[in-house]
Amino acid sequence: MNNLINVADLQKFVPIRSKHDHKGRFGHLLVIAGSRYYTGAAKLSACAGMRSGAGLVTLAIPSVIVDVVASNLMEIIFYPLPSTKEGTFAEEGAEKIVEFSKDKNAVLIGPGLSQHPSTVNFVRKILPQIEVPLIIDADGLNAISDSTGILRMCKGTPVITPHPGEMSRLIKKSVKEIQQDREQCAIDFAKQMGVVVVLKGYHTVIANPDGEYAVNTTGGHGLSKGGTGDILAGLIAGLIAQGVSPYPACQIGVWLHGKAGDHAERVLHPRSMTAGDLFDFLHQAWKELDPQPYD
Repeated sequence: MNNLINVADLQKFVPIRSKHDHKGRFGHLLVIAGSRYYTGAAKLSACAGMRSGAGLVTLAIPSVIVDVVASNLMEIIFYPLPSTKEGTFAEEGAEKIVEFSKDKNAVLIGPGLSQHPSTVNFVRKILPQIEVPLIIDADGLNAISDSTGILRMCKGTPVITPHPGEMSRLIKKSVKEIQQDREQCAIDFAKQMGVVVVLKGYHTVIANPDGEYAVNTTGGHGLSKGGTGDILAGLIAGLIAQGVSPYPACQIGVWLHGKAGDHAERVLHPRSMTAGDLFDFLHQAWKELDPQPYD
C-alpha cells in the first residue's frame, strides 16, 4: 500500500521550536468536554492537548462538575459554563463559549458531552459559529448524526474523529459495510462534507476533502479501551493549535498515539493497559518522531 504513513514525511510538519520560545508561541487550545458521568473524557482530552506540545489548554466544562474535574489537573485552565440539572452543558451557554473561543488557536468539542437534548442543541448552535480550526469528536458527532449538513456550515476545514459506530450514524451505513471498505468510506465523506476524516480503528484512515488519504500502521488492540479516543482527539487538536495544518496534524497525532500504545504493550500487556497508560509512553513516541526538538 502506497498510502501508509511514513515517519520521515511526518517530520517535515512537526513545529520548529527554539530554546528562546515561550508558551505563547505554541498555541492555546480550547477543549469543550465532559459531563457528570464522563469527567474522565474531559481530563484525558485536555491533558493530551498539553502532551501534544500546546502552550496553553483551557477546558470548558459544566459548572456543576468543575470542582471534581479541576482537583487534580494542575496545568489546565478552566472555564465553567451553564449546566443542566443532569450535569451536562446547557444550551444557553452556546453564545458565551463562541465569544470565548475567538482568540484561541483551535477548538476541540465532543469528548464526554452526553446526548442530553439541551447539550445537543448547544453543540449544534456552536459548530457553525466557531471561527478557528475545529475538531469534532464523540458526542459532538452524535449531536449532528441526523443533521450532517451542519458540517458544511463550519468555517475552514473541520476535523472529525469517528470510530466505526459513530461513522455508521453519520453516513447511515452498517459498521460491517464501513469496515469492508474503510478507505473509501472516509474519502467519500471527506469530499462530500469538506472535512478531514479520521476513521479510527485498526489501520486508522485519514482522508481530506481533496481525495487524499493515509493509513496508519502503529497501535494494537491494547488501544481498544475507553478513553483512548479522547487522548487521540486531544493530541490532534493540540497540534492544530500549534499551527499544523489539519491533514498532517491528524497523521502525526494518529501515529504518536499508536506508537505510544506500541511501547505500552511491550512494557505492560495489551489486556491490562488503560488509556491513561499512554501518557507514560508518549515521550518515547515523540523522541522517535522529533529526536532534535530545537532548531
